[in-house]
Amino acid sequence: MRLCTRRQLSILSAAVILLAWAAIATVQAFTATVATPAADVAQMERKVAKMQAEYAAMKRDALAQAARIEQRQAFLSALVEGKADAKTLAAMVPGDLPETAVTPLTAPYARVAMQQDALADKALAATEDRYRNTTAALRRLGVDARRFHGSRGLAMGGPYEPVTKANLSDDADPQYRALFLSWKKMDQIQREVISVPSARPLADKHISFTSGYGVRSDPFRGGAAMHAGIDLAGPIGTPIYATADGLVGRAQWASGYGNLVELNHGKGIQTRYGHLSQILVKAGQRVKRGDLIAKMGSTGRSTGSHLHYEVRLDGRAVNPIPFLQSSDYLLAMQNRGGDRQVALGGPDAN
Repeated sequence: MRLCTRRQLSILSAAVILLAWAAIATVQAFTATVATPAADVAQMERKVAKMQAEYAAMKRDALAQAARIEQRQAFLSALVEGKADAKTLAAMVPGDLPETAVTPLTAPYARVAMQQDALADKALAATEDRYRNTTAALRRLGVDARRFHGSRGLAMGGPYEPVTKANLSDDADPQYRALFLSWKKMDQIQREVISVPSARPLADKHISFTSGYGVRSDPFRGGAAMHAGIDLAGPIGTPIYATADGLVGRAQWASGYGNLVELNHGKGIQTRYGHLSQILVKAGQRVKRGDLIAKMGSTGRSTGSHLHYEVRLDGRAVNPIPFLQSSDYLLAMQNRGGDRQVALGGPDAN
């Protein structure tokens, strides 16, 4: 929202009319001083001085309102465009100016300020709604959104730098302070949600879902055993991709997993990829969502070529299925489960 030419001309016209009125009144007052008693002249001079002071006050109020509107506009533009960081935006939060009387000079600015207030209210409501939807989606995955607002160090993106009310100016406008804090909360979770493993580990269409998460009959011992991930079967050499941004923790042989790649995604989130025929990354390497990290195989405790895929929160294995982006993708794999010899495996639960 900008001050258009028509609005600027309106404000300028009001100023010119007011200035002309003050000038004419001043001339008339001094013209009337001819053959006028000294007491009347003094009274007229006081009236003129009062008018000039009132005009100066209106001009100051109008300039303050204009500066406030420009400050608000700069903040709203920077917030919407998403180019400024939190520290920069915190410094841009507009100050809270006291209410001023509506005058011919300030009235046009007051109308613009009301429009900006309405826009800020809508932006706050939209941000809060978006945050609620994001946290609800994470909750369905079993992930508490508070995990992304902690002070724990990140695997990606640099150190955590909290921006709280203490970082804002003491005279910040309460409405715009609330908008900034809501934006900051949403911005933080939006940047961190890249660590949630929601992409597909396999892109090949000829993949079968052969074993789910939970208690099952162990393929080697026959008794009931906990399966900490899911098994996705396919040809040896099938490409395997990182399901979220992260840091390679392990890329090595690991007992029942066979060849294993373990990715740390920050905030206590981890994924494991087991039974690999080939490892294409090394420990300490940073990877992006969708990067090729390994190839499918049948190493370790495995009955055939497949990927054993795990998602862990704070070291505890959770069901990976809700994390996958497309239910159609899983359904298609489940439907193809009987097309080939079942391939199972995974580390020994005992």
